[in-house]
Amino acid sequence: MSVLVVGSVALDSVETPFGKADEVLGGSATYFSASASHQTKVQLVGVVGADYPVDKLQALAERGVDLSGLEHAEGESFRWRGRYRHDLNSAETLETRLGVFSHFRPKIPAAFKSAEFVFLGNIDPRLQLEVLKQVDKPRLVACDTMNFWIESRRDDLIELLKHVDLITLNDGEARQLTERANLVQAARWILERGPKTVVIKKGEHGAFMFTSSSVFFAPAYPLESVFDPTGAGDSFAGGFIGYLARTGDLSDASLRRAVIHGSAMGSFVVEGFSITRLLEINRADIARRVAEFHELVAFDKSLDS
Repeated sequence: MSVLVVGSVALDSVETPFGKADEVLGGSATYFSASASHQTKVQLVGVVGADYPVDKLQALAERGVDLSGLEHAEGESFRWRGRYRHDLNSAETLETRLGVFSHFRPKIPAAFKSAEFVFLGNIDPRLQLEVLKQVDKPRLVACDTMNFWIESRRDDLIELLKHVDLITLNDGEARQLTERANLVQAARWILERGPKTVVIKKGEHGAFMFTSSSVFFAPAYPLESVFDPTGAGDSFAGGFIGYLARTGDLSDASLRRAVIHGSAMGSFVVEGFSITRLLEINRADIARRVAEFHELVAFDKSLDS
């Protein structure tokens, strides 16, 4: 099954304590696609300017990402420049130039409208709602958001929650959206407004998944080297949704396995700048890391005293 992703396609310039990279591939749709394409076919909808190095996206096309929904507009591409200090959980934004992305109005190609899995990257929730009017009847709709939209488009975001099955957001965004300090209470608040599943990411501290009847936690993979945390959340989402699309299984057990696959992809992407590591790894690498996640949390209940 294919996954439709609608989001940003950008150029990032990033500085971390371990190096820097200028004008590299970035954006929510780019990271998501590079991750999900290890599991399934991906259909990407976004916009780039006339200055975008489109040839660098060929690596994604070769991995099964359909770029026919990528709009080419006159003007400058979306650019983000940021810096991470030793606290790699948060970036200091040095510059944001939206360029053609500021006028982005997603147009879903006819061939993409029947996608069974849809991921709405962290664009304006009004645009996310417009996308949902253009698709048929997907089996699962997932969305992401960010603090800017929570501040400026709160009512639209709450309306969006009525129309999605799953939302991913970090712990700070969950607290900001719900005005609840406790993450269990925050997740319950969100579940009451529409989504069946809430995934709250905690960066290097792992991720929680909440449903109305269960709570699941996956730790972060213990890495010795983290070069660039940019795109970790979107890579997590790509692994998560990509796994569900490949298996077609939306049971609670499958959702839990999807969290581990998402966590594995998030752990890979931070090992290099941009999407470099996601283009280097293969299914065998992913399987090994998923197995290592299992070892992180497995224990023998018979030893209980």
